[in-house]
Amino acid sequence: MNRKVLRAMDTDHIPTQRLVALLETFGIKHAARALPDLLESAEQADATCKQFLLSCLETEVTGRNERRRKRNHSAAHFPPNISPIDEFMPEELKSGITRSQIVKLKELDWLDNKGNLVFAGPPGLGKTMIACGLGLQAINAGYTVCFEKMVNLIKILDSAEVERTAGFRLKNLKKAQMVIIDEIGYTPITRDQANKFFTFISDTYETTSLVFTTNKEVADWAEMMGDPVLTTALLDRILENAKCYSFKGESFRLKHPERFEGN
Repeated sequence: MNRKVLRAMDTDHIPTQRLVALLETFGIKHAARALPDLLESAEQADATCKQFLLSCLETEVTGRNERRRKRNHSAAHFPPNISPIDEFMPEELKSGITRSQIVKLKELDWLDNKGNLVFAGPPGLGKTMIACGLGLQAINAGYTVCFEKMVNLIKILDSAEVERTAGFRLKNLKKAQMVIIDEIGYTPITRDQANKFFTFISDTYETTSLVFTTNKEVADWAEMMGDPVLTTALLDRILENAKCYSFKGESFRLKHPERFEGN
């Protein structure tokens, strides 16, 4: 009986465009666009009602997930030309992180547990590449991610109360499931900025996974913050549930300049 339904639809001469319009009325836009192909495939496969309905729903879910992924990728504000984490070559480091550790990080258990990551070491060793690669991995898995260089984050914190764009960005940063803060320690910050940064970390560390890249070991952050007591309180929050990786080796950019041409 079920197998005759799709044939009956054709026999009754129900216009496909009418079905498309009804699907769009209920906001089922991805399945609506694919409906002619779905009908043709179902007819050729002699599909049951359940099989046809499943194909429509799967098409809609896939389309919505891809739209959400693109929206989340755009909202992350990644730097240009980021690479998947699988392209990172830990074998070229003297030490810091191994292939097996990267594989484990890709599983994103730390993200589910609101864990933090700290990638420390000299410039050019791939800290930002790994952080952004994990961010890309997270977005593909359905998480929300935000990326900001420390210098830009400080500007946002400074102007969030008076500039609408900065306030909106700060709100998104606080709502994101993963926040990447890049290049901590490259530029000094004032005492007032250090306090604002501490407040931001305090507001997010229990609800968001924070990923830091830094050219300084965490023990040296007091110099950047300008306040040892504040730094201790900050690190207590960050390191409470964190994995730290200290990179050593020769700069990838110096070893392989051809890979960075045009960047």
